[in-house]
Amino acid sequence: MADELRSRGARRGPTISDVASRAGVDRAVVSRIVNDDPRLRIKPSTRERVLAVIAELGYQPNAAARSLRTARTRTIALLVPDFENPAYGQIIKGAETAATAADSALLTASMELGEESFEHYAKQLGKGRVDGLLLAGGGINGTREEHLDRLGPPWLCVNRTGPGRRRYVVLDDERATEVAVSHLLELGHTELAFLSGPADSDSAERRRLGYIAAMDAAGLDPGFIAHGDYTADGGAAGMQQILSAKRRHTAVLVANVASAVGALYAARRAGVQIPHDMSVISIHDLSIAAYVAPPLTTVRMSLTGLGARAVELLLTRPRDEAIREVLQEPIDLIVRESTAPPKS
Repeated sequence: MADELRSRGARRGPTISDVASRAGVDRAVVSRIVNDDPRLRIKPSTRERVLAVIAELGYQPNAAARSLRTARTRTIALLVPDFENPAYGQIIKGAETAATAADSALLTASMELGEESFEHYAKQLGKGRVDGLLLAGGGINGTREEHLDRLGPPWLCVNRTGPGRRRYVVLDDERATEVAVSHLLELGHTELAFLSGPADSDSAERRRLGYIAAMDAAGLDPGFIAHGDYTADGGAAGMQQILSAKRRHTAVLVANVASAVGALYAARRAGVQIPHDMSVISIHDLSIAAYVAPPLTTVRMSLTGLGARAVELLLTRPRDEAIREVLQEPIDLIVRESTAPPKS
């Protein structure tokens, strides 16, 4: 009989009826075992027999049919501003791992959170295409929060917060900048500059405020604060501003690794030797940081952990519950060759 079912399965795949017949149970029992129904009461031997038949026949539940019964798609959407910023790749990696562990799939897309893009994805959410929505980097205002609430499925902002926002999970950017400043001060630097991120970036603002607070706590002037974007071009432009400032700085804290790559390039083009003439340290640690010239000192925060925690919160917390979480650990200083004591 098993050979017959395999032959039949080669044509159309084994069905739940095939499993039930082979295991000698009702189709409903198979369905409830497949869906991990906690209310099902059967003998352990019966459950083991059904699972053995499922494995023997290679039965795969019909995801579309199961979603109709459970009103769940087992799919999560993660929207990022763009795929060029490698930090989002780490967030996606963590979110995908957590979604897979929860028997869900992760769909990713890049978008600018303008009205047109927002309306497009909000409509997909309202049609029940996904079980929840993660918004990484981009922000939503109060009106948009209300719109998402009316659609039903849960949503969560990732690495983005703001006044009045009630559902988000972020990294401890203030603490990361404090670690970076402390490293430079311990090396003997007192003339620091800060290369910030985009003016409309929530994470860039948190890092800027953390830098100012750390310098104030040390009794030092924050020095020159340049603004760029989270790209190599933006980092190069920001470093050019710092090098053109009247005040001489012996160290620069950069808000993002991609920006730091451009900053190192601009310094090299200007004849500034890193770290002999100037030390450079960056927030975040990506694989590329170890391969630039010179290898970049960074403050590492867990971007993959952020993505994984976002999925966990989205799937386990009630959709109407306020979530305001800051991941404080781990934060690690990764010392490489771009920082050194200031020259005499």
